[in-house]
This record gives sequence, C-alpha cells and structure tokens, in this order.
Amino acid sequence: MLERPLPDLAAWAQCFRDMPIPVQAATAEELALMAQVEALRSDIDADQLSDPVGSDPLMALKLMAKAASLRRGRFDDDSGDGPETVTAALVLMGIGPFFRHFSELTTVEALLADRPDALAGLRRVIHRAHRAANFSLGFAVHRMDEDAPVVHLAALLHDFAEMLLWCHAPDLALQIAQRQRDTPSLRSAALQEEILHVTLADLQQSLMHAWALPDLLARITNDAQAEHPQVRSVALGIRLARHTEDERGWDNPAVPDDLKAIGELLSLSPVATSELVRAIDA
Repeated sequence: MLERPLPDLAAWAQCFRDMPIPVQAATAEELALMAQVEALRSDIDADQLSDPVGSDPLMALKLMAKAASLRRGRFDDDSGDGPETVTAALVLMGIGPFFRHFSELTTVEALLADRPDALAGLRRVIHRAHRAANFSLGFAVHRMDEDAPVVHLAALLHDFAEMLLWCHAPDLALQIAQRQRDTPSLRSAALQEEILHVTLADLQQSLMHAWALPDLLARITNDAQAEHPQVRSVALGIRLARHTEDERGWDNPAVPDDLKAIGELLSLSPVATSELVRAIDA
C-alpha cells in the first residue's frame, strides 16, 4: 500500500502498471464457476463471458489491457487499433486462454480486508460508474450512435484511476474524499494535484497509453475533448451520476444544469429529458 504520494505522473503511472488490478470477489467467484463448466463441456462463448467481465469495471480494465498486450505481441502494433469492447477482446484472446490467464484473481475484498473504510469508498465509485455507464449508454442509443457499446465501456472505465487509488493508496484516497466532503466547492483536479502531485485524469490517460488501450476508448474518456458528442455522452453521464449519488439525490441543485445540457445534446425538451434519465436510472 502506498502511504505517501509519488513525485510525478511518470512515477504514478509506472507504479500502477506494476501493481495487480484486483477484481470484485463476486466476479472472481462467477468466473471460477464458468471455468469449471468450460473444463467439462467447452461450451462457454464470448457473449456469455462478457456479462460477468463487463459488469465489473476493474475486470473489464484487466481484460482490455491484456487483450491490447496480446495484439501488440501478435502484430507488433502499438497503434491503439485493438478491440474496443469486452466481447471483441474476449474473441481476440480466446475462451481457453482467458480462463488460463485469469485463473488466479486478486480480489478487492482480500486486498482491503483490513480497510473497510477504503472498501466502502471503492464500492461507491464502482456503483457510480455503473450508473454513469447506464446513463451514457442511454444517451448514445438515443443519438443512434453505432459505437454505443464503446460509449458504455468508456463510461464504466472513466474513473478507473480513482478505483486503483482506493485499492493501492487508500489513505490518500480517503484524504481526498474527506477534503471534498469538508469543502464541496474545491475543484477535484486542484485537490488531486495538491495531495497526489498529479490529476487522476492525467494518470488515467497515461495508463491507457501505456497499456495501448484502443484510441477510440481513450478519446471518449478524455474530458479535454468535451465537445465531441460521444465524449459529452460520457461526461454528462458521469456528471449526473456524481450529482445524484449523495443524500440529496435528484434534489441536488446541480441537477437542473445537467438536465439542460443533456437535453441540448439529445435535442429533447426539459420534460422529455427528465423522463428519459429517470427511466434509465429506474
């Protein structure tokens, strides 16, 4: 566990590259059961596997990073043109190799067994990621975006650097969370720079480049390209999930601005926008 911040972006990126990406215990258990079925009958396919893998952002990240490394090795290609969805990554990797490579998975519950406060913080981020992914997918489908599955995955992975921080540097993650609770007006990026010497957005983009994750996925998760409709779908899904996750829920004063921006993106009236997002979140 990291107890003190590292000096710069390069140090953080190298550290997180060297550390294992843990997964949720429920994911590890389900995959272990599916591995037994595959060993007996060899009838597990990529579509079946995509459900447990794609429902856990950390497992999805683990798979996408491994698939990208396999593609690099096979084609000597670091272009970022690899598989852009969980299902495509599973097809590239193959079912047998998937189970062999991921036969032993570190779980977040084991890693944070003596840190229930950090485990709770991580679970909040994962829950928020699922809601953001559902919102973003709904926006993409409404826009008839042919890359809607990539938009969903991008939103699910949007905060993976924060998830890894909770896993590997829980004291620092708790410090950031406490400061944000004490002073909600603090900008997240400025607070991260102060405590970590790096922003999580920069760390995330650095890791995506280092792991050679697909260019489209990296582009959609890059808030610096906020005017692109796909990026806006993810950014607004993240914003709405963040603003409705605390005790104020839909009464958060920031929600009306979120709904206005979503309505502009989707060309919907205020009433239709409100009905859509609540239906997605139901």
